[in-house]
Amino acid sequence: MDIQALTRFFMWCSILNGGLLLLWAAICLWAPDLIYRTHGKWFSIPRETFDLVIYSFLGAFKILFIIFNLAPFLALLIIG
Repeated sequence: MDIQALTRFFMWCSILNGGLLLLWAAICLWAPDLIYRTHGKWFSIPRETFDLVIYSFLGAFKILFIIFNLAPFLALLIIG
C-alpha cells in the first residue's frame, strides 16, 4: 500500500466520520427533546444524566476522530 492510497483512505475516513460527528452534534443541538423521548422509551434515566452521557459520548467520539482519522490524514498530507 502506497502513501497515496493511505492518504485517500484516511481522507475518506475523515470525511465520513467528520460528517457523522457534525450530524450527531446538530441533532443534539436542534432536537434534544426528541432524542431524550426516544431513548427514554428504552432506558429510564433522569434528563440531567442523559445529557451528561450524550455530551460525554460526543466528546469521546470527537477525540477519537481527531486521533485516529484527522491526525493520520494530516500527517500523510505533510509527508506526501
